[in-house]
Order: sequence, then C-alpha cells, then structure tokens
Amino acid sequence: MQSVVILVDVQNIYHTVRQSYATGFDYNAFWRHATDGRKVVKAIAYATDRGDAKQQQFQNILRAIGFEVKLKPYVQRSDGSRKGDWDVGITVDAMELAPLADTLVLASGDGDFAILVERLQALHHLEVEVFGVPDFTAFALIRAATKFIPIEGQLLLQK
Repeated sequence: MQSVVILVDVQNIYHTVRQSYATGFDYNAFWRHATDGRKVVKAIAYATDRGDAKQQQFQNILRAIGFEVKLKPYVQRSDGSRKGDWDVGITVDAMELAPLADTLVLASGDGDFAILVERLQALHHLEVEVFGVPDFTAFALIRAATKFIPIEGQLLLQK
C-alpha cells in the first residue's frame, strides 16, 4: 500500500478558495481524495491562531478528520501589515517526513514551495501532488509538482 504525507497551508487555501469561488474548501472531500487507497503517515494542517471560537471549532473539525493542527499566532503589525505564514514550518516538516512516504500531498498555491517540491523529488525520489486553486497557484509550483490537482468542483463546499 502506498504511503502518503499530507501538508495543508490553511491560510493560503482559505484565501484563494474564497477569492476565486466565494465559498469554502471541503476538507472531507480533500481527505478522501488525498488518502484514497493510501496509508497516511502524517497529515498536518498549518493555521494561524486568533483565539476566536469559530476558528477553534474549525480546528476541531480538522482534528476529527485526521489532521494534526499546528498553530502560529496571528500578528497584526502597527503599520497594518500581517504575519502568520507557515512556509518555513511546512518546509522543515516536509523534509523530515519525506523519507517516510511514497507521496507527499501539498495543499497550497504558494510559489515559494516550488524549490521545496524540486528538492523533495531530487533527494527522496518522492511523488509530490499539489492541490491548489488554478488561478492562484504559481506556475513554478504547478510545473514542479509530479501532479497538480485543481481545487474546484467536488473539493468546494456547496453553497
């Protein structure tokens, strides 16, 4: 049985799905698609923590599906800018978990991950599937992936 590691950039997926489709991402449908016929080695959802009840409920749903939820404080700077990305954390976990799996699934459209995907393939001969919103996924990331799965249709919450 093929083994898989699943890493989700929650903020990126939330914002790109919302911006492109004005709806939400169906994490249950995503889980079924990403795990189909595979043994899950690890599944991590990376999110920011604002401490509000609705967000905590969402995080509990992710845990119930099967994800470990890693949280980073959301920072609003005095100049209006915001910080809360998980790029380095996702990269470190991907490199550490890569030897344990046949496939790594990355849900993000962030082009910064193109280099990571290339290194995972070169160093670990790992298949890397990228799930992303087509209009908001960097071409470099799509090109680097073994397989690109567009977030659309069944992967969206029905309105």
